[in-house]
Amino acid sequence: MVTVDEIREAQRAKGPATIMAIGTATPPNAIDQSTFTDYYFRITNSDHKTDLKKKFKTICDKSMIKKRYLYLTEEHLKQNPNMSEYMAPSLDVRQEIVIAEVPKLGKEAANKAIKEWGQPKSKITHLVFSTISGVDAPGADYQLTKLLGLNPSVKRIMVYQQGCFAGGTSLRLAKDLAENNKGARVLVVCTEISAINFRGPSETYFDSNVGQILFGDGASAVVVGSDPLVGVEKPLFELVSASQTIIPDSEGNIEGHICEVGLTIRLSKKVPSLISNNIEKSLVEAFNPLGISDWNSIFWIAHPGGPAILDQIELKLGLKPEKLRASRHVLSEYGNMSSATVLFILDEMRKKSIEDGLKTPGEGLEWGVLFGFGPGLTVETVVLHSVTA
Repeated sequence: MVTVDEIREAQRAKGPATIMAIGTATPPNAIDQSTFTDYYFRITNSDHKTDLKKKFKTICDKSMIKKRYLYLTEEHLKQNPNMSEYMAPSLDVRQEIVIAEVPKLGKEAANKAIKEWGQPKSKITHLVFSTISGVDAPGADYQLTKLLGLNPSVKRIMVYQQGCFAGGTSLRLAKDLAENNKGARVLVVCTEISAINFRGPSETYFDSNVGQILFGDGASAVVVGSDPLVGVEKPLFELVSASQTIIPDSEGNIEGHICEVGLTIRLSKKVPSLISNNIEKSLVEAFNPLGISDWNSIFWIAHPGGPAILDQIELKLGLKPEKLRASRHVLSEYGNMSSATVLFILDEMRKKSIEDGLKTPGEGLEWGVLFGFGPGLTVETVVLHSVTA
């Protein structure tokens, strides 16, 4: 008789979950941040709010963002004027847009990742899809399965409404799936389209205005599996450990609520200090088992919720400026794309590492950390091991 332990042993992979391919995509509509204030106040019929416009431009200029990509164009907003109001009922039209476009943009990123992976789509066994851009049933995971032509028996997980930390959440789920299902190949897709939360400026709640300055649209995808096939699959980053925690006394500092007016977002000024004052605890818990306590000896994939978050992490931990280079680059070129952002940073890091001729995709280093920060305040911490080429 076969025992339950023997069955469980046979069901599990031998090695750690490994990222084997990365793909990214953005809408074609690029927004120049230097001219965004004029565009935004004109399209929302708010040019008469001169004092507010000055404050808005000051924040825009300090955002460290050069450009972002937005699905919404001026034509879309002219056809749907309620979306340009601050608090006008508009959920139906927003839902109509994102329910259709989120899986389409996800398909672009997924196709790039699958092409790099080099295996047939039929070998994808699991799909993890994350977005804060709209809610529907069947969800974006179902629609993407149809768009990609995946096996209808692919095992799907839809992660809705988690926000900026969900890129880390999705990797954590993929790790568990890959390591506990021998031969599993998990497609992770994170897609965000800010049509769900675009709105005119508020003279009362300036954190809503900050959201209009920071958020961009994008999709990212990775293929994750254990025990990569030698000579066929190319391991990049091993997912060594993954954890989630809530920062103490942080409730209400980042929130998102679906209402008749779309997704409303609260972003407190306390967020950068809350994160920087608590981040070392997560680092110690994650890296103490590895005997690592020098935070400059590892590579960094930190979600750039805004420049102040990166600045305060750097200052609090005494990080060298180059440690957060990849995070700052992605913030500059794409803005904050919520859950999709950390995978863009991972892609940027491995590309720059190849360009510089380094021995690993983690800037030549062996160990690294991926941090996702978001509503709660919730922190996702993923320890990465960079695989030598």
